[in-house]
Amino acid sequence: MTPNSVDLNADLGEGGPSDRGLLQLVTSTSIACAYHAGDPLIMLETARAAARSGVAIGAHPSYADREHFGRRPLDLPAERLFADVLHQLGAMAAAAGAAGTRLRFVKPHGALYTAAAADAAVAAPLVEAVGTLGLALLCPGASEMSRLAQRERVDCFAEAFADRAYSPDGTLVPRTATGSVIGDPAAVVEQALRLVLDGQVVAADGSVVDVVADSICIHGDTPGALALAGAVRQALEEAGVCIRPFATV
Repeated sequence: MTPNSVDLNADLGEGGPSDRGLLQLVTSTSIACAYHAGDPLIMLETARAAARSGVAIGAHPSYADREHFGRRPLDLPAERLFADVLHQLGAMAAAAGAAGTRLRFVKPHGALYTAAAADAAVAAPLVEAVGTLGLALLCPGASEMSRLAQRERVDCFAEAFADRAYSPDGTLVPRTATGSVIGDPAAVVEQALRLVLDGQVVAADGSVVDVVADSICIHGDTPGALALAGAVRQALEEAGVCIRPFATV
């Protein structure tokens, strides 16, 4: 994508109160696949709502960990992880088809996202499942997932976060740390603009880090997510940035 265009995405189907409103603002959505949140009915309803709004649909697979919202790392054999991810993608693809559209991409959730970004052994079965269904992958640009996807010729797009703090190495500050989630609208807008216009983010220690951003995420469960997404979209458009999906609807 060009520096003057970007996708705006949100993770939905997780029980957040603003899903329908966010679908009027974002251009892509990753829908929970019932392993960390949601259920088959929520998946279908969210897919239908996204299709009506012209929003590109992605799957948001995770470890099977509803108790901890998929944010606890699990040590799984590669074949089990491949099967779990494939199962979630298949279910989401069926829901998208029933909604009159199709599944376009995959964005892992929580601990699976973090582990696959850093560990090739976790990334490999995930990328294999994505490639098996001919989908695109949304993940950090400088990550094991991205490198492996490029090697395996799986379409890959870089995601960055407007509402999360970054570490000096370009990874996200763990959610267990104070200040890991950015709730101040002005700070969220400033970070989104810098990510898109400059390809940079200011890390928690004040250093400046280069970050590629084909898509900007506003988490659906971040407090005030609807207002944050609206402010980010307005600021980007006022800066001359075209908001459009990275994966064609």
